[in-house]
Amino acid sequence: MTDTIVPDGPVPGGPVPGGPAPGSPVPDGIVPDGKDWTWVLDEACPECGLDTRGVAPAEVGDRVRAALPGYRAALAAPGAARRPDPATWSALEYGCHVRDVFRIFDERLALMLRAEDPEFANWDQDVTAREDRYDLQDPAVVAAELVDAGERIAASWDAVRPDQWDRPARRGDGSVFTVATLSRYFLHDVEHHLHDLGVAPR
Repeated sequence: MTDTIVPDGPVPGGPVPGGPAPGSPVPDGIVPDGKDWTWVLDEACPECGLDTRGVAPAEVGDRVRAALPGYRAALAAPGAARRPDPATWSALEYGCHVRDVFRIFDERLALMLRAEDPEFANWDQDVTAREDRYDLQDPAVVAAELVDAGERIAASWDAVRPDQWDRPARRGDGSVFTVATLSRYFLHDVEHHLHDLGVAPR
């Protein structure tokens, strides 16, 4: 699996206008992930082993913090900007993606807590990776940004009150989340990409 989550824009519903069909390699060699990963809310992931059904939403902040040293180490390793093969992201590209996941999900959580049944704006992770040139960013800068964004969203999850976990929101493709299910969906992405990098959460 290359880039796991947030398939809530053109990725799950069809091709990006003017772009490649789902599953077709893009010019840089990465195959866009067209799968809808909401199934990780109902069963264990056979790739990373995480069963989100056993995760209490109140644990998510601490588990995010536990993941940060692994990402920091991967970004500090020699060759962090080098892809293992043309169709697999480098540690740098994974780090950029996870940093952006932290930022976007922090925005989504804040929206869910202040608005009634909001709809998330679409986000195409593959387009972002290309347009923001994940491959050319500085690993040290990305590591610092990732840790900062991770600490922020961990604190945001910690601050959710018991009466807020059932607040709903919708994604552009019609998928419905509560704050609780969004926390588990989000955590799978964070821990799955550590697995992609060969790192176990601490």
